[in-house]
Amino acid sequence: MTEAMTDLNPPGLMISAPSSGTGKTTVMLGLLRALAEDGLTVQPYKSGPDYIDPAFHLAAAKRPSFNLDTWAMDGGLLDAVTAQSAGAEICVGEGSMGLYDGVATRGQSGFGSSAETAKRMGWPVVLVVDVGGQAQSAAATALGFKNYDPDLPFAGVILNRVASPRHERLTRLGMEKAGIKVLGSLPRRGDLALPERHLGLIQAVEHPDLEAAIAGYAEFLRAHVDLEAIKAAALAGQAPAPASLPKPPAQRIALARDAAFSFTYPHLLSGWRAAGAEILPFSPLADEAPAADADLVWLPGGYPELHGGTLAAAETFRAGVRKHAETKPVHGECGGYMALGEALIDKEGNRHQMLGLLGLVTSYEKRKFHLGYRRAILQAGMPGFEAGTALRGHEFHYSTILEEPDAPLANVMDADGNPVPETGSIKGHVTGTFFHLITGERA
Repeated sequence: MTEAMTDLNPPGLMISAPSSGTGKTTVMLGLLRALAEDGLTVQPYKSGPDYIDPAFHLAAAKRPSFNLDTWAMDGGLLDAVTAQSAGAEICVGEGSMGLYDGVATRGQSGFGSSAETAKRMGWPVVLVVDVGGQAQSAAATALGFKNYDPDLPFAGVILNRVASPRHERLTRLGMEKAGIKVLGSLPRRGDLALPERHLGLIQAVEHPDLEAAIAGYAEFLRAHVDLEAIKAAALAGQAPAPASLPKPPAQRIALARDAAFSFTYPHLLSGWRAAGAEILPFSPLADEAPAADADLVWLPGGYPELHGGTLAAAETFRAGVRKHAETKPVHGECGGYMALGEALIDKEGNRHQMLGLLGLVTSYEKRKFHLGYRRAILQAGMPGFEAGTALRGHEFHYSTILEEPDAPLANVMDADGNPVPETGSIKGHVTGTFFHLITGERA
């Protein structure tokens, strides 16, 4: 287990749960907004490799959110990401899956669980417990999570989906007997769920009325949660010493940015900007070409499978990227990799012509779930990294490769070292991977 940095960390909390689907994201968004409304400068974080939740955090806290990942990031990078909280008065992290869920094989600093992140940061855990269908028994669950790692700071629980005052009273009696502090009790409300699709939540930019939803979450939490107790639970600490975020792969980076291409880890962009790189956003869906004087075109992941026809018809975008690729590098991740290929088949079976810079053909009609950490040893160089470099990343998609005829970019393994077939591709100045880059390993 990674050691906590004690006196180097800002005060904060980790919002976690026994499992996914307990309501921790709505609690997180409501808490971020309520704390901000109380005049605090709040720094949000996401534990693990999620690239959708940070955009919701930004909308709620009005401050960029960053990922903390103990499997993919070494101590130096974790310190650098923590340093992004400079100027904040309190940090609030949101966990992934269940509190102790990680992978079987140790990564750069740990196994990737939210508990590791909380312990390293010195942040006490607020456990969101779905008490639907139980009462006093919920205390046994909470007690197990508290005692599983006695060294993990544990602030208490927020009871979620409480059916009635009697249900709340019985559940609180169980928690009192177990010595678990109840920080709040949220009545059951069906309208608090965020919309979802096949990769989880919809993107923040697609929510029909996100601001009103977040304001509603904050009002709901303010009415049913002890905010002062939550503030008091955050540990005091100092801002961390400066450390190095990832370096930019080029000076002028044309970055695709719209509903089809939006999944880039915030710490990467912060590192690129901090080192003086210029980020030049453009929208393929609006048929915009990348800046002609860009040194690199970067196509992030997203949902190109939902926009196949629009991308196929975006002639200005297509011509601009192809022109750039004649002499300068282009890189795509996941959805961006799919867009670099020859064709994309959508869920209805329609084939859409993509950029054709790689021979890749992918199908969302033939769905197959791909999820997990990735460690890649580059067989050839890609923007920012030489051949032989080891990279850490994360893969999450449902698309199936039908054709991948180009030279493999890397030997790719899962978190336990087992090879995976999605090796990425290289052809001329063009590279692509199905995993989203988190960091390169330090020598």
